[in-house]
Amino acid sequence: MGAQAAASARGGGADWTRRVGIAGAALGVVAAGVAVERLTVHRSVRRKARLALDAAGPYGTLRGTPGRVRAEDGTELYYEIDEPADFQGPPASADAGAPATGAGDGLGGPEVSPVPLPEAPPEADGDTDEGAAGPVAGYWARLRELLRGRNRSEAAPLTVVFSHGYCLNQDVWHFQRAALRGAVRCVYWDQRSHGRSARAPAGEPVSIDLLGRDLKAVLDAAAPEGPVVLVGHSMGGMTVMALAEQYPQYVAERVAGVALLGTSAGGLAEVTYGLPAAGVRAVRRVVPGVLRALAGQSELVERGRRATADLFAGVVKRYSFGSPREVDPGVARFAERLIESVPVDVVAEFYPAFAEHEKAAALAAFDGRPVLVLAGDRDLMTPSEHSEQIAAALPDAAFVILEATGHLAMLERPEPVNAHLARLLTRTIRTHGSTAPPASAPASTGSVRRPFRR
Repeated sequence: MGAQAAASARGGGADWTRRVGIAGAALGVVAAGVAVERLTVHRSVRRKARLALDAAGPYGTLRGTPGRVRAEDGTELYYEIDEPADFQGPPASADAGAPATGAGDGLGGPEVSPVPLPEAPPEADGDTDEGAAGPVAGYWARLRELLRGRNRSEAAPLTVVFSHGYCLNQDVWHFQRAALRGAVRCVYWDQRSHGRSARAPAGEPVSIDLLGRDLKAVLDAAAPEGPVVLVGHSMGGMTVMALAEQYPQYVAERVAGVALLGTSAGGLAEVTYGLPAAGVRAVRRVVPGVLRALAGQSELVERGRRATADLFAGVVKRYSFGSPREVDPGVARFAERLIESVPVDVVAEFYPAFAEHEKAAALAAFDGRPVLVLAGDRDLMTPSEHSEQIAAALPDAAFVILEATGHLAMLERPEPVNAHLARLLTRTIRTHGSTAPPASAPASTGSVRRPFRR
């Protein structure tokens, strides 16, 4: 009996070693490619370049009126509000790659001129927008005229609420914030344990349902009245779905429009992240335990992350952008800073929630409202097939696939993302006017149209 147990143990150990070896080989495919790129430039030069980008980059510098609200477990959630201003004409243009900064705008951050929005083609959402004075100024003029009329009415203001993704924070919406600043009331918030929100109770698991209740607390505090448009990226989109599942009456009465960017309604356990399937399966079995172990040595892990900054930067670029060599180095460094700011123990606490996330049924709450579903065709984190499934559940949604684009579409392709968000807002205002959404939205009919690609 003892000999059999020993043989079994040896067999189990061999199997474990083989699985870990496969996982290591799979990850090595990524690491090897990144290492070749990183070794072409001297480490000290790269370090100086990173510091220069950190000092010079305007990304993430926009600030609004701060607010805080406590979640159900007492965790303090941080949000900021950008209030609308009464614009008298179309905005001054600014390069989408580097918004112009000024002395200040009274909101606690530097002034940034809105990024011009190129007009999206009619087939993107069925809105013809006839009579445009021009592809950029005309489109901005129409949107701002609608917003200006609504802001001057007696109705409660429309509020656009942005929910960010895993290992990011509200600053990831920099380009969208620059484009909409002053035009419409916007709320940006940091998910628990991210950004400026407080650290949630350490060691406790995080569920997507809990994040949905966090969003409800932010909405109650920052947008207590009037219609809201919910914008969610990746985990933020899942948070929006969790809100809909738990608060369908709130959605029916208050939610006027929805944008789901690079997200998923479920099935994330099948994502391969661009790696061999066998290796990913092996990785999945060991990752939760490895993350828990790393979380127990967080200080050591953080030192290791700093020591391997070059490798880390390469991995971030690969999994954030579809065309990493075309991305502004300042934007790439900004994404790196956002991700590296999240401690490994927070990474460990959130990770299991994604395999459990299944919210396809919750999408029905958004039926009959203006919806934008947008994805990058090279997204390795939440592949565009997941957005296609969301669009299939919402046949009237505008379904957009951005070509040569990865997971962080709002940073990699800010102009088309901004354009489609602006079109969503225009549709929302035209659909609902100065009133909140109807208590019961009409059921949508028809089939999913082919995604608009650009």
